[in-house]
Amino acid sequence: MSEAIRDYGWAPQPRDVSVLLEGRKNNKAPQPQHVSSIQLPDTALAKSVLEYARKELSTETFNHSMRVYYYGKAIQMQQFPDWNFTDETYLLVCLFHDIGTTDKNISARNMSFEFYGGILALDLLSNELHAPMKQAESVAEAVIRHQDIGETGKITTVGLLIQLATIFDNMGGHEDLVHTDTVKDVVAHYPRNKWSSCFAATIRKENGSKPWAHTTALGEDDFPNGVANNKLMEPYD
Repeated sequence: MSEAIRDYGWAPQPRDVSVLLEGRKNNKAPQPQHVSSIQLPDTALAKSVLEYARKELSTETFNHSMRVYYYGKAIQMQQFPDWNFTDETYLLVCLFHDIGTTDKNISARNMSFEFYGGILALDLLSNELHAPMKQAESVAEAVIRHQDIGETGKITTVGLLIQLATIFDNMGGHEDLVHTDTVKDVVAHYPRNKWSSCFAATIRKENGSKPWAHTTALGEDDFPNGVANNKLMEPYD
């Protein structure tokens, strides 16, 4: 495996999460992990994208993106320690994964928000911030496929991790992968601010204006209802 494939999170993983979880080498109960114990990249590229995300995303969506970073890192460090990729690459995926849902972007194109978000990420990273092309493409692919849930084929490592972390934050899925104390600390740093109702409304907004949207593949009613009725995160909303 080349350094670029490893460092930028391209290594293939099974798209079927049940296969992944059954085959994990480190099958153990999660331990508390606080924000202070998880490194946040401080590279020039990471800082630039953090600044961009704070400016472009609503507070609710920015906080969700940061929670997804910390939950994902907790999952990777404890459950899949053999997954190797740069923290910078995963942070970029997290910060861009919902860029297509902003009021400006969700109505700018007929494309599904994940696809347009991936294009925006690729353009900004490669043309304006001059990130390595293999890294920019990895981020774009993960953004495009972060709701590509299924049982066949493969997905990139960072693509699968963003799926696990977003499903956890949005619907309370895979709750056995993250310790409750980790959730409490992450939410203390990045409050949910009624995220469940906020994101459910965003899903319904896109499905209403784009009835062909990829989000409908997750269930036109089941998905927004599942987000709105996230029992695991209800105490923190």
